Amino acid sequence: MSFLNGTSLTPATFILNGIPGLEEVHMWISFPLCTMYSIAITGNFGLMYLIYSEEALHRPMYIFLALLSFTDVLMCTSTLPSTLCILWFNLKEIDFKACLAQMFFVHAFTGMESGVLMLMAICCPLRYAALLTNSVIAKAGLLTFLRGVVLVIPFTFLTRRLPYCRGNVIQHTYCDHMSVAKIPCGNVKVNAVYGLMVALLIGGFDILCITVSYTMILRAVVSLSSVDARQKAFSTCTAHICAIVITYVPAFFTFFTHRFGGHSIPPHIHIIMANLYLLMPPTMNPIVYGVKTKQIQESVTRFLLKGKDSSSQTFT
Repeated sequence: MSFLNGTSLTPATFILNGIPGLEEVHMWISFPLCTMYSIAITGNFGLMYLIYSEEALHRPMYIFLALLSFTDVLMCTSTLPSTLCILWFNLKEIDFKACLAQMFFVHAFTGMESGVLMLMAICCPLRYAALLTNSVIAKAGLLTFLRGVVLVIPFTFLTRRLPYCRGNVIQHTYCDHMSVAKIPCGNVKVNAVYGLMVALLIGGFDILCITVSYTMILRAVVSLSSVDARQKAFSTCTAHICAIVITYVPAFFTFFTHRFGGHSIPPHIHIIMANLYLLMPPTMNPIVYGVKTKQIQESVTRFLLKGKDSSSQTFT
């Protein structure tokens, strides 16, 4: 094992060991992951293009949805290409600094994902147009981005300072804070406490805001006199609630099992769930919003008919 700057405490590279115990089926595991990644990239880029090109979707709710899609693409791309290289080609070595960079991006983008979902909830979907301007949306998105960056940057410094005298093998398919922090032989209590604090400041705070907001929203929806308006509002709320469940259930499973279920749950379950936690939201969000949101369905129909008309004119 080579070391950074000539020291015996910081390795020049880490070895990402993939999914321990399932090495013989790495290739088979890669196919569903690759399929989900392809769906995520295609669906989210398609949704962003649709929102950009359809004037009817130039509304705050859909701008936030485009921001969510953009974050989803960044989140899954921060890990899946390198994960597939491990599963397909057994390319397990990663530079120490590249590992820290990947760790930063993974946690920053997941924090941004949570923040965008919170913004979509607390900005009161029933009165988007009245409350939000382009300036407010831009500032809210920027603050969400800065929150994730500022809170996650210390992870890299806290991890870099640790002495890695137990080796350089990470039992994972990508670098995340808890997996890297299991290797050092020094005191990682500060890392653990800070990790818990960040989880509460981002995930805990966002969940609290979403819960309060949706309690108020559902009360407002029930009080609507128009049946059509009530159904439309329920449809919008249902899509967003599905996106919240898809995002937070795998996230909380990964978080709590890392800290409290380490010995009772097999490592390969941890790692598979950690990959799904980054893949499920990007894969499912475009599908959920496409199925549950009538305005997006209508915009897709108009877009397809427009393309069909253009093709007909070309041949005539």
